[in-house]
Amino acid sequence: MWRQPRTVWSVAFASVVAFMGIGLVDPILKPIGDQLGATPSQVSLLFTSYMAVMGVAMLGTGWVSSRIGPKRTLMLGLAIIIVGAGLAGAQDSIGGIVGFRAVWGLGNALFVATALATIVQAAKGSVGQAIVLYEAALGLGIAAGPLMGGALGSVSWRWPFFGVSALMLVALVVTWMTLPDTEPAGPPTSLGAPLRALRHRGLLTVGVTALLYNVGFFTLLAFTPFPLDLSERQVGLVFFGWGLLLAIFSVVVAPVVQRRVGALAGMAGALVAFAAVLAVMGVWTEHKPVLVVGTIASGALLGINNTLITETVMKIAPVERSVASAAYSFVRFAGGAVAPWMAGVLGERSAHLPFWVGTVAVLLGVAVLLTGRTLVRAIDDQPDHGAEPVGSEVEAAAVTAGT
Repeated sequence: MWRQPRTVWSVAFASVVAFMGIGLVDPILKPIGDQLGATPSQVSLLFTSYMAVMGVAMLGTGWVSSRIGPKRTLMLGLAIIIVGAGLAGAQDSIGGIVGFRAVWGLGNALFVATALATIVQAAKGSVGQAIVLYEAALGLGIAAGPLMGGALGSVSWRWPFFGVSALMLVALVVTWMTLPDTEPAGPPTSLGAPLRALRHRGLLTVGVTALLYNVGFFTLLAFTPFPLDLSERQVGLVFFGWGLLLAIFSVVVAPVVQRRVGALAGMAGALVAFAAVLAVMGVWTEHKPVLVVGTIASGALLGINNTLITETVMKIAPVERSVASAAYSFVRFAGGAVAPWMAGVLGERSAHLPFWVGTVAVLLGVAVLLTGRTLVRAIDDQPDHGAEPVGSEVEAAAVTAGT
């Protein structure tokens, strides 16, 4: 699995940098609020604008990539991120930062939606192994983002934005130099295809499950820095530990869980455990050691779930993976868009409340997942959980698959 072509490693490197953007702002949320006079709910809009635009833009990524090809789509996404991140760091108002985070989200949608498909198409091995490679890049990026945000944020809250812009420029050059110029594969994708794909019960079930657990996920990510009330470096280290466990468990533990108990039991078990962690954090919100341990431990549970649910999405719907992924991403990012702002508003009333709402949302996600247990078990019952070689004709059509 680790002996891959240069194309795979170059896209993986760019993916690491792209996913830094998710956790990069964690260590600087409170400093931005303090210096610009913004409330937690206003600062949380940095996540909301980013995720909302990213989710809606996912519906159009297949339309773009099927017309200009994967390499040009990747480079366009990287270029937009460079502009969005750089200009976000140059703003003097919370509204300006929120606006350019939205631009950043548009670029991330174009890049993320194409990166997995490129890795799946070019990698050696099975679909599951390609997804593990992608999740490894995701985990490393999520882990490195807070660390970089904490280190640069200790100098100024602006520097993490400038740092991502510079790293994305490197990623753009690497992508341009290493990826072959390939023409679009298959017929052009229509804008309405992802929405039509949601008529499939299995895809809609997994998408709504992801929407609900993302409420808990982004409550943890966007709100926890406020009750933690630590320095930028300390918050960065906490979320680095979280991201590191997410990477390790998504790559090493998730495939073992799938082989031993299956995707359905693995996802349900990880989500129930995550809900329990959020509940503990909701009870002992005033105790910083509890918040630190809970945040880091949740990375392991989310790592298992992320890999299993991504692979399930790639297999559960009888449509092209590009279309299925765009539809799934559109639904799940709705949870990522609403949760940060909602957590900020609730947190202004009570610091305990966001964690309790996150707990309930994740448990509702488990309930929704279990309504589709027959469809998920059908995948588990296939040889090697439905694994198939990458690079096949069906994979070549999936030029815009997302996470």
